Amino acid sequence: MRTKRKQLVNKHIDPSLENNIEEMKKSFYYEVNKDFSMRTLHVKFKNKEACLFYYGSIVNGDTINLHIIKPLLEQDSHDKLANIVTIENIEEVTDFENAIQNVNSGKVIMFIDGDTIAYSMDASDFQHRTITKSENESVIKGPQDAFTESLNSNISLIRKQLHNQCLVNEGIQVGKRSINEVNMMYIKDVVNEELVDNIRKRLKDINVDSVRNLELLEQYLEERPYSLLPTILYTEKPDKATAFLEDGYIILLMNTSAACLIVPVTFWSYFHTPEDRYLRFFYGNFSRAIRLFCFYLTSMISATYVAVSNFHSEMIPPDLLLAITASRERVPFPLIFEVLIMEIAFELIREAGIRIPNPLGPTIGIVGALILGQAAVQANIISPIIVIIVALSGLSSFALPDLSINFAVRMVRFIFIFAAGFYGMLALTGAFLIFFMYAASLKSFGVPFFSPMSPVFSSSKDTVFRGLLKKETYRPGYLDLKNSIKRGNK
Repeated sequence: MRTKRKQLVNKHIDPSLENNIEEMKKSFYYEVNKDFSMRTLHVKFKNKEACLFYYGSIVNGDTINLHIIKPLLEQDSHDKLANIVTIENIEEVTDFENAIQNVNSGKVIMFIDGDTIAYSMDASDFQHRTITKSENESVIKGPQDAFTESLNSNISLIRKQLHNQCLVNEGIQVGKRSINEVNMMYIKDVVNEELVDNIRKRLKDINVDSVRNLELLEQYLEERPYSLLPTILYTEKPDKATAFLEDGYIILLMNTSAACLIVPVTFWSYFHTPEDRYLRFFYGNFSRAIRLFCFYLTSMISATYVAVSNFHSEMIPPDLLLAITASRERVPFPLIFEVLIMEIAFELIREAGIRIPNPLGPTIGIVGALILGQAAVQANIISPIIVIIVALSGLSSFALPDLSINFAVRMVRFIFIFAAGFYGMLALTGAFLIFFMYAASLKSFGVPFFSPMSPVFSSSKDTVFRGLLKKETYRPGYLDLKNSIKRGNK
């Protein structure tokens, strides 16, 4: 098979129609491949025999019959093919490798007897969902539509919001055995060309048989695959992607993913939602403040409780300390073991709730948490205050808008708990500083993770809190853009 593929790389189209038909039949296993279709016909405009090849399952049959076959059979004017068939995209193909690739992409390939080129005509009709509301990034105020698995629909959703002739959609092919196309979109007169070249090179350097979707592509593109923190932003909201495009970022789309990837990103990007800007100034900033506070709670509250209760009980008011002591009087396990039991139980309930069918998932999750918590307290396995601490920690994690940062925080939380149980606030502070230094060392395609706060760059002042929209003047300085001024054609 590998030898056969190498032979096709440089094999040009043969003038003999019979030889081309035999080659295509062999390449696509015509005898056993049920949805691979072949149609021979006599084209009037050249008065020659021709043959069409396509996959019947991924093309539109009506388009082929009305816009390709009918004009070829009826029109006898000696004109170019582009003036005969009524198809939008017609390309000339000179070798079999490209011909096969076009068929796999949902196009119709036509060979004409005596010609050393084949013609590729786009009649693709891949099945996909209709445009619906976003399920994972819901907003109350603002556009409700979300990306689908159709690349053309996704590009249309972006162009519907961003009317700019400089918005470029560049296609780059990835994969060796199953070739898929990654579409890279950016604003040509704004984006940093070095960044575009960097991403283009990374995409072309991917040396695997197949990259089926963006979720897999993200893992091939990231610079530090063992990092706990993500460096590529994944979103299913077209308005969010468009906002990043306007600021000079690059987005990546594929035909099988109902989302896009945004590069490069910073730490603050994972806490921003489109709704922050749709809401009025104070409302949007209040929402961000809640999310940042939840970030602290979900990562630190369990560890802080372990550290203070075990090593720094003098920090607790006497009445509260007596209540905690009384509630733990009959509990046989150390405090850190109690916390770990409940944290792991919460993660189990969360994971089970995701895997259970939708109508039952939320119900079983809530009931399971109540039953487990109440039963554990009555059995004296854990103390009541632990249930409150862990519930607050778990509930806060749901306020984080990005799935990747959510996973990162939930994993780091266990590191902080072990550090707090080892040597109290001193160890917890040390673990936090190490984690903070590690995060500060990260870069996303050359951009420091905590930009524009550290190191300092000019920006729109939309980091922790946002400013007034009408006072935003600059695009992010850390991107080194061609045009860093937002207002007018400066």
